[in-house]
Amino acid sequence: MRLDGVSYRYGRRGAWVLRDVSLDLPAGGTAVVLGRNGVGKSTLLQLAAGVLRPSAGAVRERPGPVGWVPERFPADQPFTVDGYLAAMARVQRVADPAAVGVWIDRLGLTPYRATRLGELSKGTAQKVGLAQALIPGPRLLVLDEPWEGLDAAARDLVPAIVGEVTAAGGIVLVSDHRGETGRLPGATTWTVAGGTVTPGEATPGETAIIEIAVPAAEAEDAAAALRAAGHDVVAVRAKASV
Repeated sequence: MRLDGVSYRYGRRGAWVLRDVSLDLPAGGTAVVLGRNGVGKSTLLQLAAGVLRPSAGAVRERPGPVGWVPERFPADQPFTVDGYLAAMARVQRVADPAAVGVWIDRLGLTPYRATRLGELSKGTAQKVGLAQALIPGPRLLVLDEPWEGLDAAARDLVPAIVGEVTAAGGIVLVSDHRGETGRLPGATTWTVAGGTVTPGEATPGETAIIEIAVPAAEAEDAAAALRAAGHDVVAVRAKASV
């Protein structure tokens, strides 16, 4: 897939969010989109996914089907989890009737099959958004902050899912502000700033795990500080009492 001189602005008189972006992402590739809030990361992802059309330039050789997961899944809809995912499978012309059940089970949505979308927690709604994107077996998977709101088990699933898509020759684009990039070794980086996108080096393929101990009351702050410093927090667990 190639972004060829892509520019975008919201409205004919609006400021340019992105200007003359030209990037390539080969089959089997992963790119992590980095940058401060408000610089255009989500806009770039929506252009790549086909949700937005460029104001100038073109996205070429976009593979299909496309799986798109926005940062916040629009859960204010009058469907149950089962009903919504079955409807999305029909819209995407998924031939395998078992595909919905596979992702419901894998993402831990089985207890919520009969629950209406509006009654779900943010994290569970995000899982529904992820499931609908994966049901058709996407050749292009675009994830806007996929770890946001997910529980630890679901966060750990994301790298495996990305690996499965790319192993099959698909392309994955992921935005990240939590410092989770280390979960996707081998991914290239696209840094968005000032309306431009700068490609960077691939993330390291080998990592080391270091365990640290902090007071339980400080665990959340310590994990946030480590992520902000660019480290991947694999797990936070309480020490068993003796």
